[in-house]
Amino acid sequence: MSAKPEALKPHPTEAALQAAAKYAAKYLREVDDRNVAPTAAALAALERLHEAFPEKPTDPEEVLAQLATIGGPATVTMTGGRYFGFVIGATLPASLGASWLVSAWDQNSALRVMSPVVAEIEEVTLRWVCEALGLPAGLEGGFVTCATAANFSGIATARQALLARQGWNVAENGLFGAPEIKVVVGEEVHASILKALNMAGFGQKRLTMVPADPQGRMRADLLPQLDRSTLVCIQAGNVNTGGFDPARAICDRAREQGAWVHVDGAFGLWAAASPKYKHLLEGFALADSWATDAHKWPNSNYDCGIVLVRDGVSLRTAMNMSAAYLMPGARREPMHHTPEASRRARAVELWAGLKSLGRNGLAELIERTCAHAQRFAEGLREAGYEVLNDVVVNQVLVSFGTAKKTTEVIRRVQEDGTCWCGGTVWKGNKAMRISVSSWATTSADVEKSLAAMVRIARETDA
Repeated sequence: MSAKPEALKPHPTEAALQAAAKYAAKYLREVDDRNVAPTAAALAALERLHEAFPEKPTDPEEVLAQLATIGGPATVTMTGGRYFGFVIGATLPASLGASWLVSAWDQNSALRVMSPVVAEIEEVTLRWVCEALGLPAGLEGGFVTCATAANFSGIATARQALLARQGWNVAENGLFGAPEIKVVVGEEVHASILKALNMAGFGQKRLTMVPADPQGRMRADLLPQLDRSTLVCIQAGNVNTGGFDPARAICDRAREQGAWVHVDGAFGLWAAASPKYKHLLEGFALADSWATDAHKWPNSNYDCGIVLVRDGVSLRTAMNMSAAYLMPGARREPMHHTPEASRRARAVELWAGLKSLGRNGLAELIERTCAHAQRFAEGLREAGYEVLNDVVVNQVLVSFGTAKKTTEVIRRVQEDGTCWCGGTVWKGNKAMRISVSSWATTSADVEKSLAAMVRIARETDA
């Protein structure tokens, strides 16, 4: 018998990929029938991972079998339809498939010469994102790990531009002795902005805090005097209430006085993709930089954050990295738009998800999850519990009475496993926070979860 043609020989990793596909498909088939949070037995089994570093190689299929058997049951089923914690989307099928391809390609996204396809897809995807969010054409930006990294990138760009206006080159001279930059934030500023400001060298004690209204929106009428050395950070989608700062009034004032406006729009910016909710984004396109996540509402894979800026020169200057062997080409080079150089081709996964949805599908995803949030609020009010926020998008805050009782209900909901919701404190009130962000959530998921919440709250009463 003749030898098998070389071209038909399986790749050494083919068996591992087939095993991974089998375990992943099984996980996804079963995800809706298991507890959202792992059981105590599943958590206890993690102890089996604590072994000595093996002396000898282990067959890849055996490695994957152990990972699937021990790791899978100990996951939180964020990719299912009843996870309402934080603001976490599931993964669209096309994005998941693209993720496997990205891993097989194993591309370094730093330079175009390293991966022409990734560089091209980044350009296309940035344009699509701007179109979906109603932002100006021609913005520059990049793909980072999360909104915190995107906020840092936008703030570092603002620092570069604001200091350059005053004749200071931060890339050459650093920050010692630099002119002062005034930073203005809202009372309900998100922790990721504070972290990004810290990393950029702006201490929290130096921030000017603007009071917020009862829904956490910055009071534009209470803005301090702004000037050409001021950075104003505003919010599209408060992480508790879903409220949007009055961007039109703030941006008009900032433009008159020469200030830079940065938008933290980790999830809320995507409301612009919906004809029903895009009015909430009025004025946000007038800002100078924007940060958002694709792994939240657009339901791309973890991890994927996006930074966009109007002043591309300042972005590239702030993120510049040069070496004799890193020769840039004439076209956009990905690494000159983000803090990272070597990084995963995460834009490919977002491109796949957006292409699979299209404009109509993305709008429908936004509107459907908002409708689910409204149903949660309606059902909890009918059951006699207090909803603490105006439910403008996909965030619901509910109090079950006292702080002690609400804390206990949250604990029992998480332990019950029907769904998963986290806790927060809003205006001094302990609340359960329901965030509906997943394409996989159905009306049946909402009703099942709502029934569990009410049942557990009434059991806690008893």
